[in-house]
Amino acid sequence: MSMWIPATAVSVALLAAHAAGAERRTIGKIDKRDPRLDQLVAADATIEVLADGFKWSEGPIWDRSAKRLLFSDVPNNVVHAWSEAAGLSVFLKPSGYTGTEPYGGREPGSNGLTFDAKGRLVLCQHGDKRVARREGDAFVTLADKFEGKRFNSPNDLVYAKDGSLYFTDPPYGLAKQDEDPAKRWRSTASIGSPTAACRRSCAISIGPTAWRSRPISRSSTSTTPTRRRTS
Repeated sequence: MSMWIPATAVSVALLAAHAAGAERRTIGKIDKRDPRLDQLVAADATIEVLADGFKWSEGPIWDRSAKRLLFSDVPNNVVHAWSEAAGLSVFLKPSGYTGTEPYGGREPGSNGLTFDAKGRLVLCQHGDKRVARREGDAFVTLADKFEGKRFNSPNDLVYAKDGSLYFTDPPYGLAKQDEDPAKRWRSTASIGSPTAACRRSCAISIGPTAWRSRPISRSSTSTTPTRRRTS
């Protein structure tokens, strides 16, 4: 049996299960479809609200070394950090659009976040239309084009065990999204191999927005259909 729950829910629930301190507001419930989830999330875990007031947040990733949660505040072009000790803070701004001209779309910031094997933060950057790695105070481009054409707005990403980086490239970061003249591709899923150039693994008509890793080191997109967000 396959099992999937939103990454945000997993992140928040994991933190809630181990949090020690003032009680926080709880919301919803964990819809457990597979008993194997107990290996990841404590059976008595609740979903606690760690921070709110964002237009929308995406891409949560747990930074084990610093014991903090990082996540993207997409419209505000920010990566926030939350920790039990320090609470909420701005970790990175700008996070996804580093240009000097005003951005024309609603989603300039970073979206999906992950860490590479050396613990460096890797970001899907909507505004800069690339996948980039943070090194010191700079962004290093890992991939920004395929067959000479710029990406639309990389959205989510995950590393496979062999070091290949899988990421999606829907048009959500473009000003007019699907109808934007700058759109270069249909929604795609791509692979950046550690030993070869970026290549496209598939092209699909729905808008992929997330990845999940399987224990046997294969990856698949979620089947979430394209939806327009409303504020």
